[in-house]
Amino acid sequence: MSLPLGLFTSPGPLIFQLGPVSVRWYGLLIALAVLLGLLLATRLGRLRGIDPALIADLLPLMVLGAVVGARIYYVALEWRQYRSDWSDVFAIWRGGIAIHGALIGGTLVTVLFCRWRRQAFWPLLDVLVPAVALGQAIGRWGNFFNSEAFGLPTNLPWALTIPMANRPPEFLEQASFHPTFLYESLWNLGVCALLLVLFRLGGSGRLRLPAGALSCVYLMAYSSGRLWIEGLRLDPLCLFSQPPFCSGGLRMAQLMSLLLILLGGAGLLWLYRFRRPLPDPSGLTA
Repeated sequence: MSLPLGLFTSPGPLIFQLGPVSVRWYGLLIALAVLLGLLLATRLGRLRGIDPALIADLLPLMVLGAVVGARIYYVALEWRQYRSDWSDVFAIWRGGIAIHGALIGGTLVTVLFCRWRRQAFWPLLDVLVPAVALGQAIGRWGNFFNSEAFGLPTNLPWALTIPMANRPPEFLEQASFHPTFLYESLWNLGVCALLLVLFRLGGSGRLRLPAGALSCVYLMAYSSGRLWIEGLRLDPLCLFSQPPFCSGGLRMAQLMSLLLILLGGAGLLWLYRFRRPLPDPSGLTA
């Protein structure tokens, strides 16, 4: 039996098309996320004595590394979709990126950049993570316009209507689903707000905030939300199994979230319990 239609549905991925030129919501949202992220990171960096030009130089490279990392990660885990047609690997405008791949790619680029520019890694990363959380909150809306990354069927008032062509075969008779993109977008806004509050408390001296602490909090806060939201999704990246339920296998995002929570917790323990600075991959001390 079909569930009632949700209150909202995607108008489609295209904003407009003029001949061979098409402008898509996904690309517009990524551009908006980068712009607002640059503004936020620049402002925070200035408060910490980091040259705004340094952040402006890093951010395009970081975004490129994040996009490439996100696509490689997704394709590697969903190779069954692409092995018959290599050209689809490059069709990133259709969706198919993974945030954990983006975090890996963006972090690697930031480490290399810090080594190149002789900049301490953790102070720089601490002013970037609030911008990253804000960018994630904005970017998740690309999933809405692409009618992807939704969750289990539901009849909740805020349910999302998904076109039949985008539904998994197991749920063709269902019409409305959990808008997991919305859950994660709101969660990421909350993470951004938390980081900004901590940043302000650290800057005012009301909270001891050693280099790297804010980054560790980001890892734990973001991953805690992703852990439960991922359990609702019908398009998980699976290890040793296949979606929509990863039966007999593991949901990669949940596995990565657990690892990042442990990593962030270990970092905070190191900073606050043992009162020692985090090892800096730039080779410099904070």
